[in-house]
Amino acid sequence: MTLRRRSFALSTLAVATLLAACASGPSNFSYQPFAQPEGASGIDRKPGWATAQFAVAAANPLATDAGYQVLKAGGSAVDAAIAVQLVLGLVEPQSSGIAGGAFLLHHDGRTTEAFDGRETAPASADENLFMKDGKPMAFDDGLVGGRSVGVPGAMRMLEMAHKQHGKLPWAKLFEPAITLAEGGFKVSPRLNTLVKADAHLKKDPVALAYFFKPDGEARDVGFNLRNQAYADVLKRMAAEGSKALHEGAIAQAIVDKVQKHPTNPGKLTLADMAGYTAKKRDPICMDYKASTGKDYAICGMPPPSSGMVAVGQILGTLAHTQAGNFRLGADGLPGPEWLHLYTEASRLAFADRGLYLGDPDFVPAPDGKIGGNWGTMLAPAYLAERALRITGTSMKGDAKPGTPAGIKTAFGHATDQPEYGTSHISIVDGYGNALSMTTTIEAAFGARQMVNPGSTTAGGGFLLNNELTDFNYNPNDATGKPTANRVQPGKRPRSSMSPTLVFDKSNGKVVLTGGSPGGALIIHFTAKTVYGMLNWGLNAQQAINLPNFGAAGAPTLLEEKRFPPTTVDALKARGHDVREQTMVSGLQAIGRANLNAASGGGTGWFGGADPRREGVVRGD
Repeated sequence: MTLRRRSFALSTLAVATLLAACASGPSNFSYQPFAQPEGASGIDRKPGWATAQFAVAAANPLATDAGYQVLKAGGSAVDAAIAVQLVLGLVEPQSSGIAGGAFLLHHDGRTTEAFDGRETAPASADENLFMKDGKPMAFDDGLVGGRSVGVPGAMRMLEMAHKQHGKLPWAKLFEPAITLAEGGFKVSPRLNTLVKADAHLKKDPVALAYFFKPDGEARDVGFNLRNQAYADVLKRMAAEGSKALHEGAIAQAIVDKVQKHPTNPGKLTLADMAGYTAKKRDPICMDYKASTGKDYAICGMPPPSSGMVAVGQILGTLAHTQAGNFRLGADGLPGPEWLHLYTEASRLAFADRGLYLGDPDFVPAPDGKIGGNWGTMLAPAYLAERALRITGTSMKGDAKPGTPAGIKTAFGHATDQPEYGTSHISIVDGYGNALSMTTTIEAAFGARQMVNPGSTTAGGGFLLNNELTDFNYNPNDATGKPTANRVQPGKRPRSSMSPTLVFDKSNGKVVLTGGSPGGALIIHFTAKTVYGMLNWGLNAQQAINLPNFGAAGAPTLLEEKRFPPTTVDALKARGHDVREQTMVSGLQAIGRANLNAASGGGTGWFGGADPRREGVVRGD
């Protein structure tokens, strides 16, 4: 066998696809009422991609191509995910990277596993981390600098998954990213747009030297951007494993960057870096009968992700309403009757999310036990009771948490605060493995701190996360009761990341892998795609193309310029406070061909990538 000696050449197709995917020019960036993870950078209609044996879907063509080359070389889905992540950290640095965190859901044909690489709070952090003079800081005051940086977990988690499911050597998976970092990649319109829009990035001298020209303007679209410092870090990790990031000179550079920030230092230490442990958890799965009558099992991450609980509650609550009677209209859009039911179910799910969910190593499950049963929040009887709360008039911001069976926990209800970034990867390989992985540094460009281990001023290296801002800034509710998602030493912040696998109950086969970036809106983007594919007979691309929508509190959110005035007026007549705004998802999904066929779908795959971003799907 020659697989172990094969080099991965980045294909010219990836570069051409990138240029085509970014052909639409950037649009203006603006802050929206429901915080957007990243600004819009144009719409590029995509056809969807049919493959026979394997496929990889990622947020950038160069990253997709790296995963494809690994799969072609005989690598596994986990092998490909590692290669994809390392390239994303270079070409999509605003969304994820080696100093961030990730959740990975994996199925090997027999067993489904959940790998938790979520960042943790430093050992010296406490619940007042984001409090000043007895009040929560302004959000960006806590975000920008060292204060918000959590202990990275993505590479430790990927190393754990590779030891169990990898087929190619660890070091080989670093080659595509190293090649690109040394040779350079073309700055895309999206990266250019986001760099120009960010108010904080150029305050960091390393980021200023890397992302900006000497005149202070963002590097031009098409500029060949090299990152030797990143390549050097990857070479160390390729040779030494994740230990190279978590101990020694690179870890020291990270800690120095955090602790020595001139105005907003953080608490991260070398001991925190060395002590990080990735975890393997039991996934949360629920049975789901679609309106077509087919039976599925939907699986996702357990807490500290709130994704599967919230997505499952929305879909499960809808199943106890008349939602299944409503099809897409002649215009291919969901109508106001269905949107009313969906957004009301969403409000109920988010009410539970705000009260009950947090790091399961700190926060008891509803049964009162650390490591207890979160499945009671998805119990059919409980969701049927929740569905009774939905009437013909919107509850707006008055949705109340429910009382799952056997509840023994009591926390304060957290107020809403912004959530941001991430990137998503879906992969199926030729060995029968499938994975869904969502990865993040939280906000666009994270804490706006770039680490170059060889210099404090030269451009290049990698960005640090601001994951600690996913904790509640205020540790208590209005009555003084502690919230489940308050800062505690060593704790993982609650996440909305929703990597999802769906199975056909009749044969146990994976029929869908999908997910999205988007902060708290991830839950809605993912639920929309799963619902559309399982209930409306859409393929992955068609479901992703649907307009976005959602609700967490009072406003009902609709993607701007995607719904007719009649739909908006009908929702307002039901009492909805409708806000039309940009909703920049970054969905990636791969589904079985003919997923809804009675036979359980074809043997091939059909993948989709979000037209709102620059991702693509590749496979054979």
